[in-house]
Amino acid sequence: MNPTPSRTDLTVQADVLFAAAETAARWAPSVLNTQPWRWRVHPDRLELFAERRRQLGVLDPDARLMILSCGIALHHACVALAAQGWTARVVRTPDPSATGPLAVLDGFQEVAISPVARQQEQAMRMRRTDRRPVSDQPVASPVVRAIEASATGAARLQVLTAEQVLELAAAVSRADAVQALDSRAREELDRWTSRTMTEGVGLSPEALPERQAQTTVPGRGFGHAGTLPIGAGHDRAATYALLYGNGDDPAQWLQAGEALSAIWLTATTLEVSVLPFSDVVAVPGTREALRRLLKPLDHPYLALRLGITDPATGTPPRTPRLPAAQLVEVVPAERR
Repeated sequence: MNPTPSRTDLTVQADVLFAAAETAARWAPSVLNTQPWRWRVHPDRLELFAERRRQLGVLDPDARLMILSCGIALHHACVALAAQGWTARVVRTPDPSATGPLAVLDGFQEVAISPVARQQEQAMRMRRTDRRPVSDQPVASPVVRAIEASATGAARLQVLTAEQVLELAAAVSRADAVQALDSRAREELDRWTSRTMTEGVGLSPEALPERQAQTTVPGRGFGHAGTLPIGAGHDRAATYALLYGNGDDPAQWLQAGEALSAIWLTATTLEVSVLPFSDVVAVPGTREALRRLLKPLDHPYLALRLGITDPATGTPPRTPRLPAAQLVEVVPAERR
């Protein structure tokens, strides 16, 4: 009689890896919901690739937002593994000009499933991107500190002062104006924000606010209205922050995505809404303006709004997802 396979059996491990890759692909957020990743599942490792066919060629020419998005998916996969009782070694090799993986997960070890792992896995499924104004209830200081402390690796979070928020608002407005004057940027933005839910990628009208809200830091101008109802909020009670680090290369962008994932899942657990501002870092001039809000050697990766969701507006719809078959590839074990 054959013994019952243990959890370290390669076939069982491959099933665990596939589940982690599929979970990350299904729930991880990405710039304009481009889902610019591809997972390759081997019997003994999990590989993450950038899917350059879904890179924003005009709005993200250096691929920083694509790689940051892949970093979110990488952290989501680690959370999914932890929720199944596994840890992994993460080997990062982000080279935007190469065809190899951005990261490889291997060296798996079985561990007890912690309450934090369960909370984070649940937060992945609950998380939404809500572009509407938040409520007039401020985020409590201990909650903000807990979100700050959740940043992982080389990226950190700096909460902005009231004066710095005004500088952020000016930079966001400038970035929107720069992209609005670029016909190719307008065309690409419209192409990714005029999708139907059945296409599986991009943003449909159901995910976009029905009108531009009058807020201190303006929301992204999409060039057309959506159908998502918004309230009368102004974001006065919102907290704004910069995700930053001491480098500005693909390795740092990938880790910034991992940190953003950790921040977002912690915030979701604490019932705090997170809204990234990506266009302000995609435009070189406004990215440099944000850099002046940091210490001399630091670099901004994203601006974030933290706030309490307005209960009167309800929950925004989930963004659509591509089929798992387009995002996760299973490589069979070699014949022995």
